[in-house]
Amino acid sequence: MRFDFVTNSKISHIRSINSKNAHFNLFACYNVNMSNIRISAPSDSPNTDGIHIGSSSKIKIENTIISTGDDCISILSGSRDIMVTRVHCGPGHGFSIGSLGGSHNEENVTGIVIQNSTLFGTQNGLRIKTWAPSLPSLASDIMFDDIIMVNVNNPIFIDQQYCPQPPCNWQAQSNVQIRNVTFRKVRGTSSSQIAVKIKCSKHVPCKGINQVNINLVYRGPEGRVSSSCMNVQGKSYGLQLPSGCL
Repeated sequence: MRFDFVTNSKISHIRSINSKNAHFNLFACYNVNMSNIRISAPSDSPNTDGIHIGSSSKIKIENTIISTGDDCISILSGSRDIMVTRVHCGPGHGFSIGSLGGSHNEENVTGIVIQNSTLFGTQNGLRIKTWAPSLPSLASDIMFDDIIMVNVNNPIFIDQQYCPQPPCNWQAQSNVQIRNVTFRKVRGTSSSQIAVKIKCSKHVPCKGINQVNINLVYRGPEGRVSSSCMNVQGKSYGLQLPSGCL
């Protein structure tokens, strides 16, 4: 279901089942409120993003349940002032910003808030992904706040070496600048030992990455929960489980 160039509108009380591609696609929209949406597709159905947002601003998604085979919500280039609140995601690939940097003349992504939401059994949790190599752009002023994880793989994941299909050039670097990102009150259980992965670019290291009161538990066979960071400047505050690497 596509919504292109829609302004000052409300979309509510719609159920989408087994879409062949993205269930909802918002492009070049302004001041749109989506609420009480129900989305369902098998966990192994490819490219069935729940809600796909690009080149849009002042979008609010609330009180929504998404079970699908790809990103529950994907926020692409040109997205500004996006609010996601009280969304249940799972199964699926989590909440994603990106992938970014794969096309010419991509607009920046800024002013994103994802809060008061739950992820259940997803392949990723809170993810920012950029291509490597990539063209220059910016993702900034992003807040993930009050998020519950239940058996989530990669709960916190910044991936600036995104390459979903081989061959991949692991020496290539992204040129997307990621800055001013906060993860606050993220708690629950991780299905991966490395619960926090922040892999930023050597060319444009991440700046202003903050972790505040993180409490993620792992009970698998590999050992204690851990975190991994590279090419990032940031700070940790309050409880940090796993131990912060910023």
